Amino acid sequence: MEHKEPDLVVIGSGAAGLAAACAAAAAGARVLLLEHTDRIGGTTAVSGGMVWVPANHKMGSVGVEDSRALALTYLQATVPGAPGDPRMRAFVDQGDAVVRHLEQHTLLRLQPVRRYPDYYPDLPGATAGGRVLEPVAFDGRELGGEFAHLRDPLPEFMLFGGMMISREDIPKLRKAGRSIPAAWHVGKLLARYALQRVRAHRGTTLVLGNALVARLFKSALDLGVTIVRGARVERLLVEEGRVAGVQWRRGDDPGGVARPGAGVVLATGGMSHDAALRRDYVPAAAGDRSATIASGAPRSGMRLALQCGAARSAAASGVDDALAFWVPTSSWQRDDGATALFPHTVTDRAKPGLIAVDAAGRRFVNEAVSYHEFVRAQLRRAESAIPAWLICDRRFLWKYGLGRVRPFALTTRADLACGYLKRGDTLEALAREIGVPVERFVATVTAYNLDARNGRDTEFGRGENIYQRHLGDADHGPNPCVAPIEQGPFYAVSVAPADLGMSAGLLTDEHARVLRPDQSPIPGLYACGNDMHSVMNGAYPGPGITLGPALVFGVIAARHALGLPPLDAR
Repeated sequence: MEHKEPDLVVIGSGAAGLAAACAAAAAGARVLLLEHTDRIGGTTAVSGGMVWVPANHKMGSVGVEDSRALALTYLQATVPGAPGDPRMRAFVDQGDAVVRHLEQHTLLRLQPVRRYPDYYPDLPGATAGGRVLEPVAFDGRELGGEFAHLRDPLPEFMLFGGMMISREDIPKLRKAGRSIPAAWHVGKLLARYALQRVRAHRGTTLVLGNALVARLFKSALDLGVTIVRGARVERLLVEEGRVAGVQWRRGDDPGGVARPGAGVVLATGGMSHDAALRRDYVPAAAGDRSATIASGAPRSGMRLALQCGAARSAAASGVDDALAFWVPTSSWQRDDGATALFPHTVTDRAKPGLIAVDAAGRRFVNEAVSYHEFVRAQLRRAESAIPAWLICDRRFLWKYGLGRVRPFALTTRADLACGYLKRGDTLEALAREIGVPVERFVATVTAYNLDARNGRDTEFGRGENIYQRHLGDADHGPNPCVAPIEQGPFYAVSVAPADLGMSAGLLTDEHARVLRPDQSPIPGLYACGNDMHSVMNGAYPGPGITLGPALVFGVIAARHALGLPPLDAR
């Protein structure tokens, strides 16, 4: 049989890589996708799966109005350099067209989230929702035997050893003990899960980022993409200034050289686990912690491209110009000795009855701000706020959980025994347990409680905008983000900065072509996802601002490589 070289090689199987592979295959191209690990999905598969696409056509169905002008106004107010960046214009102008294109040619299905505000809701151009799209649930059984090759979600985000829960399921789970409809809903979830476990190693009703990856994974298979797992990329081959091939191997198999006619798309997940590169873009106090999936590849996409003469982001390691997307994380050791991280995004910090304190026992931030802003506050007071402590009482822990400790946990013995969770019968005892000044800590909680009994936070203003209230508890009043901390015993968990992905990356143009230091494109080489310098330039204006551009520039890269015109933005 005649060997046919691929038209396009894609390296990486997260949202960006799968989108590029599917877009190229849907256009009739032969596509080879190389994934270093034995699982498909990368960090996308363990993420919340939110996709931020402003002025998308789905917003009208939930009664939200948006426009290109409003989107650019908001981005100008939140993202450094946004007005003059042609890549930002490409993202805004082609974002909705990419969503339409992927839904037409793949199994990807996204639905608008009507209530999920932009992270700076009081700035010009912000919306209260609709810009955020989430993947529609997917039945993992559609993947057949390939379901075993889809990356599992983090264990801490599944119930009963393998049941995923959607954003809509969480409030019903909290109400199951006092609401018949909620109890009925939860009962159906459990029955469905029990049946699924008869045939699968975990639940097959997939939501969040796992659903997004599964839909694109199945689409790639259906479209004939050749997917190689466990593929180690050795180097990119450059001939006469053009990236003309990829040298790779699989285990002891020598693999070979792929010579794509159209080009190579880098979508390896960025430099989060390349400590030497990462340190050029974050403050020293941030450390090396990352909440992204480590592929274990010897060379990141950036390293491969740098060997071809590519340019990368200029160094920026101050707090305000750091090029990382931040999240506070708690950590512990798994049974196998690996370090596990819990990203404190939306499940606990904004709920009523929690505060964060530094080493001096003082609050230092409005705990209900975005996870990115929370860490920026830590970095500004690094000597005392890294690590910081999240503080709550017995009532809060039972109702909302704290980090890896789930709501309604019947025991916290293991969490206490391993040191993850700290406990004190009194505030004074908890202060001694976490090593902060007792009098100052008690005074901090007492002052907070005095306000909280009236639903106020005069020190930091918790719950004073729609984003914070959205993440609070709508059933708690008068302020969904504020309640006193007074029902002992009391609990604490330590949190430190981690990245959710790096904003720094390879310099690219509006076509996702990788650039040289002189700003000329390297023929045949493209980058998307976290491998490219983000259009957000270190800012985090809303939920899904990594996956939105990942999908958009994955498609842009594939189409440009194949010589296809940009998608019609209308």
